[in-house]
Amino acid sequence: MCYADATQLTVGAFSLTTRYNKGEGSVIDPITVDGKDVDALDLTKLVESVLDEHSAQEMLRIDLDGKSSLADYMIVASGRSNRHVSALADYVMKGLKEYGLTKMGVEGTENNDWVLIDAGDLIVHIFRPEVREFYNIEKIWTSPAGEGHLADKVAAKPAG
Repeated sequence: MCYADATQLTVGAFSLTTRYNKGEGSVIDPITVDGKDVDALDLTKLVESVLDEHSAQEMLRIDLDGKSSLADYMIVASGRSNRHVSALADYVMKGLKEYGLTKMGVEGTENNDWVLIDAGDLIVHIFRPEVREFYNIEKIWTSPAGEGHLADKVAAKPAG
C-alpha cells in the first residue's frame, strides 16, 4: 500500500499514526506484539475468555466493522459491584500484558463504576449493572451502520 501522508498523534504515553492512503481514507497502524501484527479477533477471544473465567456478566462482543474506525471490536461486560468491576479490569489488563500487549489506555479505575480499556483494535467496557443500563452503549454500537447511525452522531457532536 502506498501512503501519501502520515500524521503522528501523541497523547501521554500513547502514540497513534494515521496514514492517509491516496483516495482510500485512512489506515490505522495495526496492534503489534514483539514486532508481529496481532489479529484483533484473537485478542477479543482472549479477553472474552478472561472475563468468562472471572464471572463477568452479560458479556457482549460488538463487531465495529463499517461502524467506526476507532477499533475492530468492542466488548461490553458487567461486574456485580465496584470491586468486581475493578478485579475484572485487573484480570483483563494482566491477560493483555501476558499476551505481550504493553500499550493500552485505561480509564475509570478511580470509582470502578465503568472501566474502559483501550487495547488498540479492541475496546473493553466493564460496567456495574446500573451504570451499564443508564448509558446503554450497546444501543449506540449495535444499531445498523449507515446514514444517521447513532455512533456517528455521538462522534460528531461538538464538545461543550
